[in-house]
Amino acid sequence: MLVPALGVLLAASLSPVPTTTLDEVVVTARRREQRLIDVAAGISRVTPGITGALELAHPAESLNRLPGVVLQRGSGQESLIAIRSPVLTGSGACGAFLMLEDGFALRPTGFCNINQLFEVNTTQAAAIEILRGPGSAVHAANAVHGVINILTPSVRDLAALRITATTGSDDFRAVTLAAAQHDYAAQVLVRHDGGFRDDSASTDYKLNLLHDREFRDGRLRLRAAATRLDQDTAGFVRGFEAYRDPVLRRSNPNPEAFRDAESLRLSAAWSREACDDCSDEVRAIVRDSSMSFLQHFLLGKPLERNAQRSAALALARSRPFAEHALSWRLALDAEWADTSLLEIQDGPTLEGAAAARAIRPAGRHYDYSVAVATAGASAGLEQDRGDWLWRLSMRADRTTYRYDNRMRDGNTAEDGTPCPGGCLYSRPADRRDRYSRITPRAELVKHLSDSQHLYTVLAEGFRPPEITELYRLQRNQSIAELGAERLRSAELGWRFTVGQRPSLSGSVALYRARKAGVILRDTNGFNVSGGRTRHEGLEYELDWQARAQWRVRANGTWARHRYDFSRVIEGGESIVAGRDIDTAPRSIHRLALEFRPYNALAIEVEARRTGDYFADAANERRHPAQVALRLNSRWQLGDDLGLNLEIENPADQRLADRADYAQGDWRYFPARGRSVYFGVDWRRR
Repeated sequence: MLVPALGVLLAASLSPVPTTTLDEVVVTARRREQRLIDVAAGISRVTPGITGALELAHPAESLNRLPGVVLQRGSGQESLIAIRSPVLTGSGACGAFLMLEDGFALRPTGFCNINQLFEVNTTQAAAIEILRGPGSAVHAANAVHGVINILTPSVRDLAALRITATTGSDDFRAVTLAAAQHDYAAQVLVRHDGGFRDDSASTDYKLNLLHDREFRDGRLRLRAAATRLDQDTAGFVRGFEAYRDPVLRRSNPNPEAFRDAESLRLSAAWSREACDDCSDEVRAIVRDSSMSFLQHFLLGKPLERNAQRSAALALARSRPFAEHALSWRLALDAEWADTSLLEIQDGPTLEGAAAARAIRPAGRHYDYSVAVATAGASAGLEQDRGDWLWRLSMRADRTTYRYDNRMRDGNTAEDGTPCPGGCLYSRPADRRDRYSRITPRAELVKHLSDSQHLYTVLAEGFRPPEITELYRLQRNQSIAELGAERLRSAELGWRFTVGQRPSLSGSVALYRARKAGVILRDTNGFNVSGGRTRHEGLEYELDWQARAQWRVRANGTWARHRYDFSRVIEGGESIVAGRDIDTAPRSIHRLALEFRPYNALAIEVEARRTGDYFADAANERRHPAQVALRLNSRWQLGDDLGLNLEIENPADQRLADRADYAQGDWRYFPARGRSVYFGVDWRRR
């Protein structure tokens, strides 16, 4: 509690003065530009650092700079996410977080992937905004624990030409190019990471095309994005503290594993402001993605291929009520998607006990398509009374899945041969499922002065079951009667700025949330609803500008994420109400010191401490706390040329990006040792 308490004491002892720090504009909270001081939500924004890019090799580098966020790196470009939550895993984990690019969802409803951030060019983004807590009243389904919004740059903000080339440890090579002329721009990223573990190289390609122009008294933004990932995947290393072993940590028990993925998105957004409180907006996107990967973590190691084609359209209008300082906003959304999944196993299962091998036959396990249709409407009222601002909003959503099984119904082998006691993989008959939900949100902002602001918000988030939770069943389950997961949250926050130079700005937020209808797999291997969890925490952000040469930034979280029900689940693990959810560190803190001894040289040293956490649901095994270090520096050799030096883990510590206990053993994703990267950055303005 020391850091936020220091901010409170300083704010109380020094006279606040007007500042522009809190006039920062964010877009994710309301799907349109808005001053941060008018936002009733825990929202943070990360922009390119001293090296001129958001990150070098992985989104964890940028997102882990924000409070309340944990991004655990997997192999290559893979990751697991937590936002005001434990680190979630499993087929429905990604549904708890909505991932956007310029406000458009990366994937359609019901078809997310926990690793889908590799489908967006975060390295060359203008900023990433994180909305912590539920946002379904604004963004619809999947905005349960939080929203990640990657913002592409405006054409006018790009240099005429910029080229960056980087080389580093473990055969790392990356080239980025950006070019802008008049109203058009292009961004290109080609990156190869040889991987510090055996057979774990990855190569990704990203292309963004941008066009901005004035159109019919408004602004038109056209965007195209294409990505490709070719990855050799490294699996868990097993055994207690295996990540510390110098040989095991570089080994790869699954050299055959891979992930290949492609994506394409075309979007258009038009908006105009006819008066101070008048706005009109039209947004549309078409998306296409496909992915193939070997499920090396399953017995038999089946191959999965999935794909989707989708389109979405959104309309919104806001207007004031005359003479009442009130304004209203109406929005309509529609989405259509055609999705498919194939799981196939080349040969017989060779691992595990005889009984386990017998129920995992070769051939197709699943082969289905699902057509998804969603429709939503929202309405809101807002009143700005100067010192006070309040908003009320309500959204209604309806999602329909039309499932078509392309194989035999039931749990036989592909050719109809039965397994002893039934094969593991069960395929429901063709069916339709519909989910409807109304989500409210109430916000209140109190402006104490030009530099101190309080807010409170009551909100709800929801997600319908993911397609794989409904139709990728196991054992003797023929129908999964699942409801939507729902989270209700209350939050109280304070934003402040003290002084000019030296100056201290920051925020503190308290939240409490309850989630119901949590989907899990029971001891029979059935997908069922009925789990409950609770989440409480405090988050803080501080930015102290001591003088021109020094800047100190700190943020962190104290939180508890606990089960609110008791049950024995798959694998024989026992959930007991009141115990911590696994992989839910109670404290995470980050401290960054930026030093500029003279104008041409900038150095940043960053330390991030992740507290210990339980590695199993029974809370019997605990992974210790660890501190990760990083050093970034830039030497500017004139207006056009700069040199970057980045050192990951400069102390060469033995760390784990992820630890858990499953299937009777410890499992780890080891973190990289000391890694050095050198880059040359040239631009023509």
